[in-house]
Amino acid sequence: MIKDTLKALIIRDLEKLKQEIEAYQNETKLWHIEKSILNSAGNLCLHLVGNLNTYIGAEFGKTGYVRNRVDEFALKDIPRSELLDKIEHTILMIEKTFDMISDDQLNEKYPAEIILKDASTEYFFVHLAMHLSYHLGQINYHRRLLDN
Repeated sequence: MIKDTLKALIIRDLEKLKQEIEAYQNETKLWHIEKSILNSAGNLCLHLVGNLNTYIGAEFGKTGYVRNRVDEFALKDIPRSELLDKIEHTILMIEKTFDMISDDQLNEKYPAEIILKDASTEYFFVHLAMHLSYHLGQINYHRRLLDN
């Protein structure tokens, strides 16, 4: 049951991420930082996609995804259409990968080295969903603050 809930919530928030990226009136504002806002919406989008593709796609879906976390925050001016494609591919990965994960796997220790020592996969997936939601809120605020 938790697996289906997590899958639905992550997909819901990725769909909302697409809506937020599409809602920027001026595409260049996706990459704007100002004063104490240290991360642009574009970089947060890259970070979220990289995070999910690493910890869910590569680990459980065996997608072969190789993360470059530095680039998630260093790259600039990637076209909106490319960001949207990355989000859409992440949604498809989540749909496919969650269908492959067993309830037993959720109860086991997350198999890769992570900062949350000895966390179960279920616990870590809840963490990932909350991480997505947290940064989605930042992107929404960024858009409303800087895109007007």
